[in-house]
Amino acid sequence: MTQHYPSVSGSAEAPGVSSDAGENARRALQGVRQEVAKAVVGQDAAVTGLIIALLARGHVLLEGVPGVAKTLLVRTLAAALSLDTKRVQFTPDLMPGDVTGSLIYDGRTSEFSFREGPVFTNILLADEINRTPPKTQASLLEAMEERQVTVDGVSRQLPDPFLVAATQNPVEYEGTYPLPEAQLDRFLLKMTLELPGRDDEIEVIRRHGSGFDPRNLAAAGVRPVAGETDLLAAREAVARVETAPEVLGYIVDLVRATRSAPSFQLGVSPRGATALLNTARAWAWLSGRSFITPDDVKALTLPALRHRVALRPEAQMDGVSVDDVLGSILATVPVPR
Repeated sequence: MTQHYPSVSGSAEAPGVSSDAGENARRALQGVRQEVAKAVVGQDAAVTGLIIALLARGHVLLEGVPGVAKTLLVRTLAAALSLDTKRVQFTPDLMPGDVTGSLIYDGRTSEFSFREGPVFTNILLADEINRTPPKTQASLLEAMEERQVTVDGVSRQLPDPFLVAATQNPVEYEGTYPLPEAQLDRFLLKMTLELPGRDDEIEVIRRHGSGFDPRNLAAAGVRPVAGETDLLAAREAVARVETAPEVLGYIVDLVRATRSAPSFQLGVSPRGATALLNTARAWAWLSGRSFITPDDVKALTLPALRHRVALRPEAQMDGVSVDDVLGSILATVPVPR
């Protein structure tokens, strides 16, 4: 039977979820975007991606040239959500224990005690993650996947919610250690932060000329408008968003097409298909729907899959980009009606 996907009003709610609780959580999270806009101009897609990652219990890789407000974006989001955040500047001499924490000898008790590292927070800003060696990059794997840190055989749970927002510069590669495919696959989304348009850049300059201080978000009017309770209610609602069999088939067809694309030497794994499903589900709920449409899948295909594939060298030499190939796949894979 052909499945149709009608437009649903913003008041729709997933079955089995309190309409009031779900709607209040949605309004609160929509308010987060408005709060972030008080400090960050023209990065609405990245803000939405971070919120989707929080709802889907994933992590985000933010890629952009210096000066496009990657760090400010994460700090402002944490302030609007009333969540704890810590920043780690990844450098060549950074050690795993500097991130996860380590055992410290206490001379008074003649015992070792664990000192928590900055990973014990709600939102960890891993700044320039590709500037630290693989050993330190890998120290985040357990935290990202298992939500825990193991030191000296003892596992310690991380706070919930927990999100790693890692940044990297796509232009300067000297002295960097590119993330291996296995670690890239741990990120739910890869968001590309573009340079602002002319009007947005004028607004940025105007704000700074009027005294805007990115180190003082309270002075910019940023206030907490949502919190952990809203995120919990939202996650429960998102988990109940329905997915038609035809849409599941569409997601699988898109993923399988990446494995046979001539320009790719590495296609998307089943984990990528799951990521696309979870992010499309969160986006559908944020948009006020209790089911996923093919358009929801299309909207999240690039950020959910672009870091899970690898171009063949000959495609790179021809100037083909990952987004170009994924766009071609979106244009050719049949869409369910």
